Amino acid sequence: MLTSECICTHLRRAARGVSRHYDEALAGFGINVAQFSLLRHLQRLDRPSITSLAEAMGLERSTLGRNLRVLEADGLVALAEGDDQRNRVVLLTAAGAARVQAALPAWEQAQSALVGQLGETQRDALVHLLERLA
Repeated sequence: MLTSECICTHLRRAARGVSRHYDEALAGFGINVAQFSLLRHLQRLDRPSITSLAEAMGLERSTLGRNLRVLEADGLVALAEGDDQRNRVVLLTAAGAARVQAALPAWEQAQSALVGQLGETQRDALVHLLERLA
């Protein structure tokens, strides 16, 4: 592996490795970590619009839209009319809620494994640094 001082290079490499770790844990549930995160956001937010959900997740609307189409095709989310005709809201279906509940222990185990590697102090420091960069 080539060495680099580029923060972006290191962050992207780490992000791919961490995503792979969670994706492997969630593989048996038919969702990846990005989809799991989206479903968890829907659990916490009350009928978010596509725009507000994208903002909450730090995603472009187009990226969120592609992810929503996959989850909608699987029956895990539904789109409904919002307060006006220009606004659509995203709903977690009963099947989506059940999928999150089923996958949650696997996600928690993957999370615990990473915290075990880092320790809580380094995890907290990492989260703080990432929040500053975001």
